[in-house]
Amino acid sequence: MPPFLQTLVLVLLLTGCSLGLEAPFHYEDILPVLPHQISWPALNSLHNAVDLLPEFVGAVSSTSNISSWKGACFSENQAWLELTKPAGNGTGGGILYIQTSKAHSWTCMDLYVYATPFRVTWDYYFLARTHTLTINQWQEGELEYVKQKGVSIFLMKAGMLGTLVALWDVLPIFSNTGWGQSSNIAFLERHMGATFTKRTPPYVANISVNDIHSGDFLVLSKIRGRWGGFETLEKWVTGAYAGHTAVCLRDEKGKLWVGESGHENDKGEELIALLPWEDWWSLQLKDGANPQIALLPLHPEMRSKFNQTTALAYARQMTGKSYGYHNMIFSWIDTSTGNYPPPLDANLVASVITVWTRLQPAYASNMWNEALNKRLGTQGLDLPSIMWEANERGIPFGQLLAIPEQDDWVYSDGKSTSCVAFVLEMYKEAGLFGTLSNVIQVTEFTIRDAYMLKFFEDEMSRLPAWCNSNDDPPLPYCQILGDYRLDLPEFNSIEPYPRMDERCPSLPPNYYRPAHC
Repeated sequence: MPPFLQTLVLVLLLTGCSLGLEAPFHYEDILPVLPHQISWPALNSLHNAVDLLPEFVGAVSSTSNISSWKGACFSENQAWLELTKPAGNGTGGGILYIQTSKAHSWTCMDLYVYATPFRVTWDYYFLARTHTLTINQWQEGELEYVKQKGVSIFLMKAGMLGTLVALWDVLPIFSNTGWGQSSNIAFLERHMGATFTKRTPPYVANISVNDIHSGDFLVLSKIRGRWGGFETLEKWVTGAYAGHTAVCLRDEKGKLWVGESGHENDKGEELIALLPWEDWWSLQLKDGANPQIALLPLHPEMRSKFNQTTALAYARQMTGKSYGYHNMIFSWIDTSTGNYPPPLDANLVASVITVWTRLQPAYASNMWNEALNKRLGTQGLDLPSIMWEANERGIPFGQLLAIPEQDDWVYSDGKSTSCVAFVLEMYKEAGLFGTLSNVIQVTEFTIRDAYMLKFFEDEMSRLPAWCNSNDDPPLPYCQILGDYRLDLPEFNSIEPYPRMDERCPSLPPNYYRPAHC
């Protein structure tokens, strides 16, 4: 762009702002045409991965039910729905009206997503007028839902450009490269308040396996690649500083094994596995996701309670079963509103579930349909039917999601245990929860909840001699792999209590946790 045009653009922009007029351009709109060295840092400072999340602005069900909100481009917006008469034996359709006015510039644009449990569509607007979106035919059951709950409206608050920039921010976290690692670290620093401190080499501990005992807990944090990206998002919403777990076990002959839910086999299936220590450790050393791993030894008192025989029997019984996808998201969601980092909320979760159900129905059934049926006491309902049934009972969707998981629920493929639920179920079997076993649902625990349990060694002089040899200040547990320090805030701090972790909020960046939630 020639210098004189850059000057003209800036003058027009500043003139509009200083006179209180509608500017012909907005600073965000002109950034892409400015030189790269100016525009790109500015765009990245204005938009981030969270801007990919649509913001719920309202729902409309009739011409009298009017929603109003402020958009990213247009400051005044209204929407209403007109139901159209059926032709023949059909259910009829509808016309969604969206009135936009008072744009902040001539060149801005608003992008929207419209959703019911039966459909998802989108549109964009850059003119101030009344726009329409026609729905030719309601699907079976959809009209009744719309009359009760309406069509949900979501604003892509960053607009078209911001959404593209946000994509540039979030897509790299799934890249198995140095760029991907830097992106994961930057995301967690920015949205979670996490810190990443480089360790002093060597990054691999000189482990003596004789110092590892049955029940010792393993926490892992991957920071690049596919699993690194998913773990980063999991950490952000739960407040956990690790994204995966496993547990150590010795068999009748003293051989050391690692039990793990989420081991990927040669077919790409995520299963529960019991692996010899040397095989498991070799996989971690070769893992391109650059795992940071810590060993959390049990406290001697807890170790004396740990029934190795029943723990080993449980692990062998569960080996080969599927990873616990059924209850994975429900350990995170404990409340109707207190577990969703803005702009996430139950409305958006419902729409994401809707989209996923449309794209991969079998996967969606595995992820939430069975679990939602359990919460309603129903069987075989698909997502629209689940939402309709909940509505008939007066249960808001956010409240339905927050109903606690029960450890004794059996799904179509057996009991469902995520990586952390598998370890804690074993702890229950081994006697670590004592008389509280029947009043604690460990399928409600996140990884953060697990490492906060007051089960672990609290006397650093009893840690193995090779532990923390290069960590300054030393950690209260043993980091055995990783070039970044793996801190676990509030580690080993909470005694178990009835109904533990069933009603806990988890909002970043402080992740405040009330006592006995």
